[in-house]
Amino acid sequence: MSRRMEILRRAAEVFERKGVARTSMEDIANAVGIKREGVYYYFKSRGDILLEVILPQSNSLLLNLQSILRSKVSAEEKLHEAVRSHLDSFNPAYLEMSVALREDHFVRDDVKLAELQKCWDDYSHCWVDLIAAGQKEGVFNKALNPKMAAYGLLGMMNWVCRWYDPDGEVSIPEIIQQFSAMAANGLTGK
Repeated sequence: MSRRMEILRRAAEVFERKGVARTSMEDIANAVGIKREGVYYYFKSRGDILLEVILPQSNSLLLNLQSILRSKVSAEEKLHEAVRSHLDSFNPAYLEMSVALREDHFVRDDVKLAELQKCWDDYSHCWVDLIAAGQKEGVFNKALNPKMAAYGLLGMMNWVCRWYDPDGEVSIPEIIQQFSAMAANGLTGK
């Protein structure tokens, strides 16, 4: 693993444990085992590190969802796969999702922040499109506002970062199954 990647990985761990606002560059340097100046060699600020931690995972989620939307399966299957893709990102190996969703972040890099915001906006729009397409097919409840339904599902799934314990009694596959069933039954009105 390159030093840059090691810094990002350790920073994600510290952000997840302490929160972004309470994490200093010194904390990140200590986690890597280098001096603070060594972190500054690779990154200008904690915000730059934060964006580098969050953006790849966010882009990956968007690309996965776009692929699901293009697939030739039923709307219900697309919904299940979209839920699975989103919740799989809470796998303990992916600290980035927890960091991204746990708190508001104040970042100075306007270009990267705009890129992240566009990615999240596109991701949200894909969820709205998924719901609307299912309604058009007659599979999902047409009485629901697609945007409200999509944002409700995202809120439900994003809250997992607040309570999920990888060592707890419920696994990510079980959560995927439960949330998929709740989403599908709520959307179909069954």
